[in-house]
Amino acid sequence: MKKLIKGLREFKSSYFSTHEELFEQLSHGQKPRVLFITCSDSRIDPNLITQAGLGELFVIRNAGNIIPPFGATNGGEGATIEYAIQALDIQQIIVCGHSHCGAMKGLMKLDSLRIEMPLVHDWLKYAEATRRLVKDNYSHYEGEDLLEIIIAENVLTQIENLRTYPVIRSKLHQGQLTIYAWIYQIETGEVLAYDPQKHAYVLPLHQLPPSEIDETLSSRPFTRNGEIPFTKTEQQAFQSFHKPAISTDTGFPMTVLSPEQMERIYRGSTTK
Repeated sequence: MKKLIKGLREFKSSYFSTHEELFEQLSHGQKPRVLFITCSDSRIDPNLITQAGLGELFVIRNAGNIIPPFGATNGGEGATIEYAIQALDIQQIIVCGHSHCGAMKGLMKLDSLRIEMPLVHDWLKYAEATRRLVKDNYSHYEGEDLLEIIIAENVLTQIENLRTYPVIRSKLHQGQLTIYAWIYQIETGEVLAYDPQKHAYVLPLHQLPPSEIDETLSSRPFTRNGEIPFTKTEQQAFQSFHKPAISTDTGFPMTVLSPEQMERIYRGSTTK
């Protein structure tokens, strides 16, 4: 607490005093450009990793960057999404997972949480579609390899959950909303984005049209053809499972789920 109080004083005397005009503008309202959905993990700072300014990101954070399907709960996630799209007219959403995610580790051993952390157990049930998808399709992976895959798949599952919200479906249908799937790698500082055409995670630069790529963006050398640094076999597994996306919603990455998994997503997870 002593460190935090010292920080408050430094903020007021240094940053605030040199940005008074910005704070005056912000006092009259906010106009964020992006809804950023990510994990509560203390190692992630959306504004820091994107170098976004104050007031540019509207943020939802919780354990596992999870979005319960519409109607599954009356929690804050749904209300925040509705406000972001309707009141703030945000037209871009990023769902950002991250490496070494404790929530996804918990999802891999969900039954063991039932007694010691019942609330965590119930919360992670909203990612049941991810758990079942990985269990049914990646059963020959384990340990860190399996964790990286479940992190990648969970981001896509949560985007499917986003699609169940009426306001999201309406904006997507009108072409007024784009949703991106990102993974932040703590150990390298790299962010990778899901490319529905390549069915792989690549550098976010690939999501921009050529006309928007300037020298400051293209000067950085590419590694591994821009693909996520899974092991070669992991990347092949992830790519082979995903088929070409079929969607009328421009810019929306869609994962292939079984009818049972889709039903679970759209009705919410009720299994205890």
